[in-house]
Amino acid sequence: MKKITIAIDGFSSCGKSTMAKDLAKEIGYIYVDTGAMYRSVTLYALRHNLFNADGTIREQELQAQMKDIDISFRLNKETGRPDTYLNGENVESDIRTMEVSSHVSPIATLAFVRKALVEQQQRMGAEKGIVMDGRDIGTVVFPDAELKIFVTASAEVRAQRRYDELKAKGMEADYSEILKNVQERDYIDSHRETSPLRKAEDALELDNSHLTIAEQKQWLYEQYHKLTS
Repeated sequence: MKKITIAIDGFSSCGKSTMAKDLAKEIGYIYVDTGAMYRSVTLYALRHNLFNADGTIREQELQAQMKDIDISFRLNKETGRPDTYLNGENVESDIRTMEVSSHVSPIATLAFVRKALVEQQQRMGAEKGIVMDGRDIGTVVFPDAELKIFVTASAEVRAQRRYDELKAKGMEADYSEILKNVQERDYIDSHRETSPLRKAEDALELDNSHLTIAEQKQWLYEQYHKLTS
């Protein structure tokens, strides 16, 4: 069976990563969570005081330190899914906090950050047999991907999912704050100058507002099977 590149793009908190992880595990492909890569850079910037008091970024300092940021993925034997590592430290939980969520979109608008991470992502997918999700995978990272999916859901549904996820992890969560964050991220992601979030012309759209995880998984597997059988 031939190996292909699968690009899954879409809005924040719409379940892209869950879909992509499950599919990669089922078909034996490598999974790369590009959102986790931008979150890792954001976590690094927060830890190294690269945000000013007004929320702006010390861009020159961050650009100079990009060479010191190493992001990798290692399989978690307990979950069967990859965890994100920042300079050798497992930061899978740290990068999912609201603090990181509220700072990641400005980081992701920086051209030098996107350039550095896109180059890493393209190297990861050079041999195909990869499932990658993010905001610009089908438009910028892998414009020639054989299967492109664009996932969407209402802001309210996505905020509720994020709220439920945080509560399930025992973390503090405020629905109104999360909804505001989701809406702000949608605007920033869609209007940024570098690689804005948009649906590729040849992408299949999936609105999963009212679909179960099992239904999404089945739909995605069917799209993959059509191309590889």
